[in-house]
Amino acid sequence: MRNPAVTSGDGAAPPSRASRTGTPGRVDGARLLDRIERFAAIGRGKDGGINRLGFSETDREARTCLAREARHAGLETVIDAGGNVLIRCPAGNGDRPGKPRVLIGSHLDTVANGGKLDGAYGVLAGLEVLETLNASATDTSCEVTVVAFANEEGALFPQPFWGSMVLAGRVDDLPSDPVDYSGKPLRDALALAGGDLSDLRSAAWPPGSLAAYLELHVEQGPVLERLGKPIGVVDSITGRTQFTVVIHGEPGHAGTTPMEGRRDPLITASHAIIAVQRLAREEELCRVATVGWLEVSPNSSNTIPETVRFSVDLRDSSAKRLAAAEATLSGALASVANRGNVRISVEGTIRTDPVQTDDRLREAIAASAKDLGLAYERLPSGAGHDAQVVANITSIGMIFVPSIGGVSHVPWENTAPDDLVAGADVLLQTVLRL
Repeated sequence: MRNPAVTSGDGAAPPSRASRTGTPGRVDGARLLDRIERFAAIGRGKDGGINRLGFSETDREARTCLAREARHAGLETVIDAGGNVLIRCPAGNGDRPGKPRVLIGSHLDTVANGGKLDGAYGVLAGLEVLETLNASATDTSCEVTVVAFANEEGALFPQPFWGSMVLAGRVDDLPSDPVDYSGKPLRDALALAGGDLSDLRSAAWPPGSLAAYLELHVEQGPVLERLGKPIGVVDSITGRTQFTVVIHGEPGHAGTTPMEGRRDPLITASHAIIAVQRLAREEELCRVATVGWLEVSPNSSNTIPETVRFSVDLRDSSAKRLAAAEATLSGALASVANRGNVRISVEGTIRTDPVQTDDRLREAIAASAKDLGLAYERLPSGAGHDAQVVANITSIGMIFVPSIGGVSHVPWENTAPDDLVAGADVLLQTVLRL
């Protein structure tokens, strides 16, 4: 166990936070950890991986469970047209006219066979903070709302950051009639989740309506664990460009169609995927470039494919570099399409610019960690988060806690219990400072 005391401090490390009950300045660690484990059971597979793809049945189960937990805590919940779950203290509890609003959030959906903490930790810690404030009748200087954003991952419906884009008013950047990877409409799944595709604009929060947005998250990388520090103060979030490449060829019999003249989209896809990797590895136009999903149709061992679809994910801290990488890949795709005598198209492009976190919020997070006797490190986020979308309408701050082994998006994703509670304590103290 690391020593959580501030590097410059001379006091002994505080006792374990995991069994502590809540006070106005501290969360109830045992309650938070219990909730995390109970939510981890929703969508858990035989190997321990969590399958709560956005707008799936298990995702809806988790959202229903969250609303139930909030009601039992004496809090109020509402679902907006985008499918986001919003949690507030009851009307009249600390309300004052003109009180600034602070949003705390993350997401409950997971990647396929993912971990228990990515996203869910931030939502449940936000709920814990709000429950602690409500139970102690603490009169904060701001009105706190917790949000569980819908479909952050885009693992089933390939529109990641769906909920935060709706809340931030970026409806025009979303497809008008989105479908999942198998062609099923989002409209129906969104309705089952309590949303309404025809009324998305009603869920937008205009610029100026929020004083700040805070997100607590596991780091998903190795830095904090290697440094032995329980808190990360995020200074920036990487930019991300995502789209689907579709290659149309000509199907045929695998045994009777001569090699000469074949229009095989899978062969072209292999060259295209190498071109994606080359962007980051050889040309160094972006920090990372990934193809994580591929679909072949008709996907038969004795048939030349007709269509191949695959995802592209480009990330970098510079918007200019991302644009250059995308343009270079566009040229490479045209070249391999011409060579293979196939047609290539690009669908569903989503561009999320890199953002800086707010100076004032960074200082509030750092001061909160220091007051709690917790060592912290300033670091960038290599993963994308809802926070960078909400940055379109307000200032943002992010808190990280260590990821054991530096891993995420896997069944064994984990963080030490004391670190989970410490992160929630820092979140609470940061809210009290605003």
